[in-house]
Amino acid sequence: MARGQTMQTQVHYKGFSEDFLVFVDNVEAYKNWQNDKSVPLSHFISAFQIFLAHGRGVRGTYETASKQALENEFGTSVDEDVIKQILEKGDSQSLEMPERQGPKNDSKGPMAGH
Repeated sequence: MARGQTMQTQVHYKGFSEDFLVFVDNVEAYKNWQNDKSVPLSHFISAFQIFLAHGRGVRGTYETASKQALENEFGTSVDEDVIKQILEKGDSQSLEMPERQGPKNDSKGPMAGH
């Protein structure tokens, strides 16, 4: 059985020196928020984290943005304010995550046949 195959939506903001990313869980609620700011962010964002892509765009590895990086780019390090700016000014991109194949639990060892 395939596991992990899903769509992942992220909003990418190209800053002056860094690329910033926010992950969106519910695309429909995000679209509603774009037209109606009374929709709570928690309806479409579960992890209030901002990630850096170090100029590699939406591909590659990410790391959590430091308060200093947020302050330099957005003038604030308050996560909710920065996320709102990224969601308003960034580009939404959906990526299909590949399915994973293979054993489910290798640690069962000899018990697998029992």
